[in-house]
Amino acid sequence: MFSTRLEKLENQFEDLEQRLTDPEVIRDQELYQKSRKEHAELAPLIQAFRRYRQVQKELADSQSLLKEEADEELKALAREEIETLKEQAAGLEEELRLLLLPKDPNDEKNVLLEIRAGTGGEEAGLFAADLFRMYSRLAERRKWKVEVLSHSPTGIGGLKEIIASISGDRVYSRLKYESGVHRVQRVPVTESQGRIHTSAVTVAILPEAEEVDVQINPEELRIDVFRSSGPGGQSVNTTDSAVRVTHIPSGLVVICQDEKSQHKNKAKALKVLRARLLDLKQQEQHQQIAQERKTQVGTGDRSERIRTYNFPQGRITDHRLGLTFYRLEYMLDGDLDELLQALTTHYRTLALQQA
Repeated sequence: MFSTRLEKLENQFEDLEQRLTDPEVIRDQELYQKSRKEHAELAPLIQAFRRYRQVQKELADSQSLLKEEADEELKALAREEIETLKEQAAGLEEELRLLLLPKDPNDEKNVLLEIRAGTGGEEAGLFAADLFRMYSRLAERRKWKVEVLSHSPTGIGGLKEIIASISGDRVYSRLKYESGVHRVQRVPVTESQGRIHTSAVTVAILPEAEEVDVQINPEELRIDVFRSSGPGGQSVNTTDSAVRVTHIPSGLVVICQDEKSQHKNKAKALKVLRARLLDLKQQEQHQQIAQERKTQVGTGDRSERIRTYNFPQGRITDHRLGLTFYRLEYMLDGDLDELLQALTTHYRTLALQQA
């Protein structure tokens, strides 16, 4: 199947094992850590390959026994063994195909979460706040850290927009399929007739960009400072601490005003800008790949309606999976593991079909 490629990777794995015991490598901590990381990344693949090779050997032995053995009872046992081993081999082949898929270079990254109220007025703002709470509760469960970088509240407890960083173990790998339009169906608190309204909120999950990922030329930035304002436009600060950063080549604009320090607001704005520029670069790459392949998998298109939250029926439907969960209350409290795992499996399957 893919034995030649796997044998090369096994040789590479064994070389890394030797390197990790070399005193010179151990003394060079940077090289040692790099080698250890490469070894850890290859380990699941090599372990699966060795199990697969062992199963293939046992299968060949059982098939030889079937040809040689005259005793019918032993032949029957050999046939049973062959069927079991074929099932194990097929399962291991599938596992190896998954492990050989190209790794998403962003999977280890932290993310910027951007939530914006869409159609639906005040009700959309209230649902934006619900979604932010949902992701915050998920972060608590997974021991991720959430830091609000910028937010714009509405007068009745909702959010026009919120941008937050979420940091921790493999955050992007878990949240990358959450980008898109989230739709809510419920009776708004402002509705006196008890009619169900439909509102929409957009969610964007951006991998956090390091300075090495995106180089920003200071000469291409326009930075304006002004007084921050709260709901209704009233001034909440007597100094010019709010910062607006405009990236002139792309036209991207980021405003941060949550901090009282102009310096801190500028740092946060640049963090958001780097993530958006990285996202822009990756979307351009996705579009180029899509034109070449004539199809696109898992791009996280934020114009796509991905999920509906129906409060009267207590259900969440993910339209990409065609799956409905009748656990709305629990999932809005951050219990999203089953849904996120289903999405990961779905997109891996699509990637395998294209591989």
